[in-house]
Amino acid sequence: MTYEANSPEEYIAQIPQERQQVFQKLAKTIADNLPTGFEEGMLYKMIGFYVPLTTYPDGYHCQPNTPLPFINIASQKNSINLYHSGIYAKKELLDWFVSEYPKHCKRKLDMGKSCIRFKKIEEIPFDLIAELCTKMDVKEWIAIYENNIKKK
Repeated sequence: MTYEANSPEEYIAQIPQERQQVFQKLAKTIADNLPTGFEEGMLYKMIGFYVPLTTYPDGYHCQPNTPLPFINIASQKNSINLYHSGIYAKKELLDWFVSEYPKHCKRKLDMGKSCIRFKKIEEIPFDLIAELCTKMDVKEWIAIYENNIKKK
């Protein structure tokens, strides 16, 4: 599902009411735990947490005038999704997350390359997401991006 919103607040106001409080908590969990330097706003019609162009003027290789994405969250038809670029780009982080997930959630991990889908919103592991957000700072993300992703 796509929402036309100019701010995270507008986005949250448009999603189904039964998801709004949980979605706000997810956004706040991410914002409160990301290292300094990431910014929150709208990116790809989702709420995004990214490296601003003032910090990384090269921007995203596909769209250089777009800030470098890091984490996005979206309300989809059947789930709330968290997209974490660091998990996709750093195998050690992915391995850590996959091994920790069962300690926080009894449901099987539903995950693509960078997409973590939460179909039961009452089972979102906020503590695990908070810890995940602390695992990579802006400097490391830019270095990983430049070494692994931008070269492709």
